[in-house]
Amino acid sequence: MAFINLKSKVIQVKIVYYGPGRGGKTTNLEYIYRKFQQRIRAEMVTIKTHGDRTLFFDFLPFDIGMVNGYTIKIQLYTVPGQVKYNATRRLVLRGVDGIVFVADAMVVRREKNIQALRNLRENLASYKKNLATLPLVMQYNKIDLAEQGIPLLDTEVLEHDLNREFGAPYFAASAYRGTNVVATLKKIISTSVASVRKEFL
Repeated sequence: MAFINLKSKVIQVKIVYYGPGRGGKTTNLEYIYRKFQQRIRAEMVTIKTHGDRTLFFDFLPFDIGMVNGYTIKIQLYTVPGQVKYNATRRLVLRGVDGIVFVADAMVVRREKNIQALRNLRENLASYKKNLATLPLVMQYNKIDLAEQGIPLLDTEVLEHDLNREFGAPYFAASAYRGTNVVATLKKIISTSVASVRKEFL
């Protein structure tokens, strides 16, 4: 749920990038940070383990302007990909307004995607939230690996596995190259802000 400061007329919208470990969540935020550095007034906070995996979360605050006289601030988070950090994943989801599910398009990661989506639903249920009613964007990441001959899942397979129930907007992407990273971000911001606006303004 968005945090609204009526006195200062600021609405903070929380967007969480969720998905399997090493799927590209942190790479998305790193690209966004580089691309929009002039608009971001704070440093990106990243806490990593020895294996260069996200241990806690990445946090990236970002101003997008005004809606109905309120300043809208977007807060982007990622969650750790590893299952052993599930308590942290759940905690980061508290108060979420929108979700980008970053799936790994490699064939060998198919089951990990399905498990991560199941885990997301379970963690949202602990807050009495339903993925079907939250703003959601699917991102099918690592499409650039096709050039290296790495087998990738077809979009139709990813849609069937992950999105058939939701019909959420989706983007085939390469977080590493930045392909559709900004398009994903714009879509989740617009749907999340529209949802918050409908609920509170």
